Amino acid sequence: MSEINVTPMVDVMLVLLIIFMVAAPMLTVGVPLDLPQTQAQAVSQDHEPLVISINTQGQVFLQDTEIQVDELVPKLQAIAKAGYDERIFVRGDKSVDYGAVMKVMGRLSGAGFKRVALVSEVEQGS
Repeated sequence: MSEINVTPMVDVMLVLLIIFMVAAPMLTVGVPLDLPQTQAQAVSQDHEPLVISINTQGQVFLQDTEIQVDELVPKLQAIAKAGYDERIFVRGDKSVDYGAVMKVMGRLSGAGFKRVALVSEVEQGS
């Protein structure tokens, strides 16, 4: 009589469950924002992009670190590995002032960064 030993399979599944439970919170960007929704398609990216976030209080974050608007361009120029062709994503909370987002984008454009993209969520159908 032959039986299937399921103990190793259960062990592997529990290890995978723990790995996914630990890794899932790390997949989101550190600054919590309520992004606007659009019908635009997702942009494919082969490496981690530079992300600038603007929260509801108008605070500007580079990746997960708060930064002053005046310090943004010099830090980006130091960070950009591929020169001015580096893609920069701008995430602005949907309740933030339009002028705050345009101020950041204007500084990026004025500094020579031409590959600037706005980040949004996929629009949910009603």
